[in-house]
Amino acid sequence: MYTSAIAELKNDWGLLLREEREKPYYKELMERVDDQYRKNAVYPPREAIYSALELTPYEKVKVVILGQDPYHGSGQAHGLSFSVLHGVKLPPSLKNIYKELQEDIGCPVPAHGFLEHWARQGVLLLNSVLTVREGMPNSHRKLGWETFTDSVISLLNERQQPIAFVLWGKHAQDKGRRIDQSRHFVLNSVHPSPLSAYGGFWGSKPFSQCNVFLRSNGMEEIDWRIPDIEKDV
Repeated sequence: MYTSAIAELKNDWGLLLREEREKPYYKELMERVDDQYRKNAVYPPREAIYSALELTPYEKVKVVILGQDPYHGSGQAHGLSFSVLHGVKLPPSLKNIYKELQEDIGCPVPAHGFLEHWARQGVLLLNSVLTVREGMPNSHRKLGWETFTDSVISLLNERQQPIAFVLWGKHAQDKGRRIDQSRHFVLNSVHPSPLSAYGGFWGSKPFSQCNVFLRSNGMEEIDWRIPDIEKDV
């Protein structure tokens, strides 16, 4: 059973989400998730479901990049939204993110898609739904994850130190109602998928806008440049 995973988080998220894991909906969600892993190929690996929370503690969050659900191909998803491990071919959405990154702040396009460098600086790479069935995007929608990630966003909204929220796609933008935009920065954009990127993702300048916001609030900017593999391992 995966139910105790939140309690096993070794940072402040474990304590903050302690009550959440005792709620009936969450126990039902974990039963459904367990059943899905038993019967189907599901991503990311079970032990990686909460990687975003493990790598980016609550008090360290500066930026939230919120996507829809994990990549649904074998070997792609590892618990950080839009990220893939070293050696995995760049998915189309990530290629578009990198193109916008280059246009926005002049970063060279990275040769790999491992985004842990962002996560360790305070960029919470979260999806609205944390699991997916192989080859079936959005297949775990309404399994119960939306309620859980609503709680994560609500907790972040309560932070005294302001946060930049980058909401890519309709599913991510639905979370915007939980964010006090008088205190936090919210950037809404279409999803970077090739199917939608031309609808407003190009030229949205999320990376520079986040850094302007952080700087204006006395916080250190994010170094968005992805290190080479040799420097990253």
